Order: sequence, then C-alpha cells, then structure tokens
Amino acid sequence: MIGASEANTEVLADPEALSRRVATWLLELAVSKEGVFTVCLSGGSTPQGLYKRLAEAPYLDAFPWSRTHWFWGDERFVPHDDVLSNYRMARVALLSRAPVPPANIHPIPTERLTADAAASQYERELKSIYGAKRLDPAHPLFDVNFLGLGPDGHTASLFPGNAVLAERAKWVAAVIGAKPGARITLTYPTLESSRHAAFLVAGDEKRAIFRRLRYGDKSLPAARLHPIGTLWMFADAAAAG
Repeated sequence: MIGASEANTEVLADPEALSRRVATWLLELAVSKEGVFTVCLSGGSTPQGLYKRLAEAPYLDAFPWSRTHWFWGDERFVPHDDVLSNYRMARVALLSRAPVPPANIHPIPTERLTADAAASQYERELKSIYGAKRLDPAHPLFDVNFLGLGPDGHTASLFPGNAVLAERAKWVAAVIGAKPGARITLTYPTLESSRHAAFLVAGDEKRAIFRRLRYGDKSLPAARLHPIGTLWMFADAAAAG
C-alpha cells in the first residue's frame, strides 16, 4: 500500500490546466481497460471543474460512458436536489450532460431513510456490484477514486477525531456530530480498494494543509489513507507553493 509521502505528484499551472490534465488521465485509464470501469467521485469545487471538462469535447465523444459506473465517496445527508448535495453537483456538471445510462449512476441514498439505514443500504449496493461480501486486494472495488482535501486534513467525510476513522468492518458509515448535519462516508478499507486514488487540490488556501499531506503527517485523516493501488496528487501551483 502506498502512503501520501510516496504518491505520484503533478503540479499544474492553474485549476483549468489541472482539470484538463486529470480529464486526459482518466480518459486514458478508461479506454485502456476492457469491460466495466468504476469511478468514485468527490465533492468540492476542484472536482467540479474536472466534471465539467469531461462533458466537453474531446472527452465527451471519446469517453466509454456506456461501460463506466459512477459512485460517491461521501455525501451530505440532504435530498438529492439540495444545493449541498455532492450527487447534485456531479449531475449538473457532468452526468446530465453526457450519455450516461441511468443504471450506471449509483448515488448514496439520502431520502426516506435514517443516516444509518442509508449507509447500510449503500453498503449492500456496493457489495452486490462488487460480487462479494469482503474486499479482496487483488480485485479493487474502484478503478479510480477521486479524493478531496479539507482545510482540517479530512478527505471524504473522514474528519479528525471522529470514531469512523477506526471503522474497519463497515464499508459505509454514517458520520454524526463532526459537522452540522449528518453525512454518509465510505470508510478507509472501501476508499483504499482502488486501482488508482487521486487527490485533487487547488488554491493557495490549501497550501499549508497540502504541504502536511505531502510530508505524510499522520494526524491528518487524508494522510492515513493507503490505497492498494497507485496514489496520485494533482495540484495547481497555488496549492503546491
């Protein structure tokens, strides 16, 4: 397993160059793999630029939409049409603008359920798609997992000091009390079951925390993530300093 201090790091000039580079990188990975291609999405403004880019030429016409399945690393426990919803952001930026089969979209459920029930339901869906009840390092759940980096060093909804950081049995968990409002997050073992995991980081406000991540500061939840495949960090010049 690869840690943050050993990641492949690329620094791009600005957010636009970052989104273009990562879109090309994702397209190359998708085209080079036969069969189903699985992508786990992150919320936030930096990935939003990437999603918009994928829905434009030349990616729109070249991407294997029909065999790509889309998942989410975490979600705020709000309706899917709420402005705070990670699903809504990805739908508006990408999924409604590209020829994605509805059956290939797997949002975290957030309606007519409790947070714990929603987490359990999403875990059942992941296991059904994966075809097993236990994760096998030889068979990653995701081909690509996009990750964000919060100002406190969180990624997905793995926040400093929260009990979910120690969760190793559940694939998906409810996060209560870390932030106003509940959240649903994939746990470390699930996020780590990735052929390629990639942090997308942009903006000078992320410079200090990104530096700590690159040096492998284990007090940061993001730095404690060790994917079974390759770890990447794509940053703009402002974040990288």
